[in-house]
Amino acid sequence: MPSMPLKRHLAVKITSKLPKSDTTPACSNMVAEFISKTHGSAQLIFNVIKSVEYTVCNKTVIIPCFVTNVKATNISDMFVKWKFKGKDIFIYDGQNQNQMSPSSEGFKSTEITPSELLKGVASLKMDKSDARVGNYTCEVTELSREGETIIELKYRVVSWFSPKENILIVIFPILAILLSWGQFGIVTLKYKSSDTKKKIIFIFVVGLVLTIDVIVGAILFVPGEFSTKNACGLGLLVIPTAALILLQYCVFMISFRMTAFTIAILILQGLGFVLAVDGLSLCITECTPVHGPLLISGLGIIALAELLGLIYMKLAASNQTTIQPPRSN
Repeated sequence: MPSMPLKRHLAVKITSKLPKSDTTPACSNMVAEFISKTHGSAQLIFNVIKSVEYTVCNKTVIIPCFVTNVKATNISDMFVKWKFKGKDIFIYDGQNQNQMSPSSEGFKSTEITPSELLKGVASLKMDKSDARVGNYTCEVTELSREGETIIELKYRVVSWFSPKENILIVIFPILAILLSWGQFGIVTLKYKSSDTKKKIIFIFVVGLVLTIDVIVGAILFVPGEFSTKNACGLGLLVIPTAALILLQYCVFMISFRMTAFTIAILILQGLGFVLAVDGLSLCITECTPVHGPLLISGLGIIALAELLGLIYMKLAASNQTTIQPPRSN
């Protein structure tokens, strides 16, 4: 019985002399630093990129993935896996040097550049048709070290033309046609006769077809991204304006034949059409056109020529007391 207190007393004595474990932050940092120096980082470190964007102008989409502490010297030590919403869409096995897309939901064009892996580049490349908006996960394994990062792919809407350019591209052809109809009204009221009846009917039919073309073009040419529909609409706004040169020539011939001023107007209108067509050909081949001002200036010159022709016809008609159409030889 007297031995029990003695044992308990000795146990307390021995325990009290044991050193307490140091759990302070300073000690933890020293241990982590020691492990990092002796064994290297146990986890791969990524250059964090939260999101990337692509637009209708992109032919291919690249989702970046950069590892900053790759130490492998052989490609066989690398293994890469890409996921989309938790599902595997691409796997690269460096040991077998094999790339595959296990997903059955597209992503058939996905690929990486194996030679860049040792530099820490595991970016995923794919066709725009395979790209989907959402979160992509890049997982990289280097021997016993691994890590992952998440990148969000976003789609950004890019307007083909600026809002001001859209307005001017639509307004100038419509204005030119309205001015042309004004010339037609003067011819009908002032110069109508049995000799000019057929020509007036011809002008009316051509003007009506031209008006319909431009209205359809304005409907198709809605503000937004570059598309086949927008391109067709722009073509219907620009190309038919060539008929305005013919209509104005016919109106001048019915009214007072050709003069130096009317010839200058037709030359000016022809120059405007050439500029507009050149601008159209340059814009139609670009997703983000930089030659919009050239196209708009051409359409503006066409409208200006129609305005000058209308003013000239109005002044010439008001200066005549009895107006007779010129006789045909």
